[in-house]
Amino acid sequence: MRKHFLPLLFIFSLISSTSLGQENTELFRIDNHSVSVAEFKKEYEKNLGIMVDEDARDVEKYLDLYINYKLKVQNAYDLRLDTIASYKKELEGYKKQLITPYLQDDATINALVKEAYERSKIEVRASHILIRFTNKEKQKDTTAAYAKIIAVKKRVLAGEDFGKLARELSDDPSAKTNRGDLGYFSTFRMVYPFEEKAYNTNLGEVSEPFETRYGYHILYVTDKRPSQGEFEVAHILAKDRTIVGKVRIDSLYQQIKNGSSFEEVAKRYSQDVGTASNGGKLPRFGAGSMVTEFENAVLALDSVNAISVPIKTKYGWHIIKLLQKFPVGSFAEEKKNIETKVKRSDRIKLSREAVLQKLNREYKITINSKALQPFYDYKLENLNEQELESTLLTIASKKIPQKDFYDFLKYRRNRNVDEAIVQFKNKELVTYFKEDLVNREPEFKNTLSQYKEGLLLFALMQQKVWQKSASDTIGLRKYFVKNKSKYIGELEDNKGKIISDYQQELERELLVELKNKYTVHVSNEELQKLKKTYTN
Repeated sequence: MRKHFLPLLFIFSLISSTSLGQENTELFRIDNHSVSVAEFKKEYEKNLGIMVDEDARDVEKYLDLYINYKLKVQNAYDLRLDTIASYKKELEGYKKQLITPYLQDDATINALVKEAYERSKIEVRASHILIRFTNKEKQKDTTAAYAKIIAVKKRVLAGEDFGKLARELSDDPSAKTNRGDLGYFSTFRMVYPFEEKAYNTNLGEVSEPFETRYGYHILYVTDKRPSQGEFEVAHILAKDRTIVGKVRIDSLYQQIKNGSSFEEVAKRYSQDVGTASNGGKLPRFGAGSMVTEFENAVLALDSVNAISVPIKTKYGWHIIKLLQKFPVGSFAEEKKNIETKVKRSDRIKLSREAVLQKLNREYKITINSKALQPFYDYKLENLNEQELESTLLTIASKKIPQKDFYDFLKYRRNRNVDEAIVQFKNKELVTYFKEDLVNREPEFKNTLSQYKEGLLLFALMQQKVWQKSASDTIGLRKYFVKNKSKYIGELEDNKGKIISDYQQELERELLVELKNKYTVHVSNEELQKLKKTYTN
């Protein structure tokens, strides 16, 4: 390696501060690839707290290590290891994870977390009537469904029994038996639009019609109570719902009353194959998770380890043992868990919508109405795909042709142009934002760059060191013979240690090769400034 210490390469304008000047100045260069003072300082300071070896804390020695690292990365690029399919796939997966937080609106998420926590303190009991639309994409189908739910609500307001109407008219199959009664539920138990209406409708009132992915609903709030919290229980199940099952469950209940262990009886006799081996233990649950008869039996157990009498549900006969109660904790205690649930639930789309609104404000977006007009004038099948070359959409400096919108429409059932162009614009806007993140978010750019380099370093070491040490048996034996005095016994007696030492030897040889291949220039002036900064 030809190492030269150079004078300062850049002269900054008088309006720049000295520290800012140093941050942007070149510290060293490998051939034509420059590394700034700022990049080195960031890495040095990040690792300073975990450096045990005092030598490693020495700025000049750390610089040598960092140059070695950058030499390997440069060699990996020159070998085009960044074009390998496995590298691209892993990098793309990491990039996707890295982008995710930028596609979320923190203020919206925080508000949803607080809202969910407040709702978790209350359990709602409601009945509903559902009118499905068989094809949401068809306007006439949704219009007919909406007209029907409006007519149902008018009948409720006119005094007809809600449960009777649910049994007769609801498209929810369970309404035939439960008259639309959903029992008690809390936050995250229902889709978000349903939860919204349930919590925002007063006790004893019927909601306005509202839409979910299932269709149109009205709901009737029959009760609101303080949260009962969550429970952990074990159960013993006899599946036969007839007298045969009752005789069986009574016999098992008697065994427990006579002193047999609940857990052992569950393991030997419960017909719930998913829980029997674990003593009948069920996952933790809250209101709305179990059938009403089961939940009511659990609520009737007044103390931990209490055991219910046999109860009947649609699944069969049960004996239930209460293992633990979990009341709603403080906001600080519940926040992390609720935030995870928010991000996994359908309400997270509100965060995405907030991000889209922000991006629509930040980027200059133009839709070419003339280029859009053919999609109104002709059926998609009648458009000549080859002629759709005009710019339809411009986002900042990116121009998107008609052809892209044509491809977007081609795979949609709903080809309503007004709706589709908005969705297409939003899709392209998010795509552009992802591409633009490296320009607008320095932290994202730095983290992505570090991960790229880490993957490349791994690929290079795999190729030049680790695989070679495992497959080059002749080279390994030569190394052992040359260094035999360092080991007690033969190669097979010390193989693990010898392979490790051989890998270190191969890495040293690689660095010698790279230092001869590349020219490294270091700015002595910037190095001295760094040494002064970190020795004071």
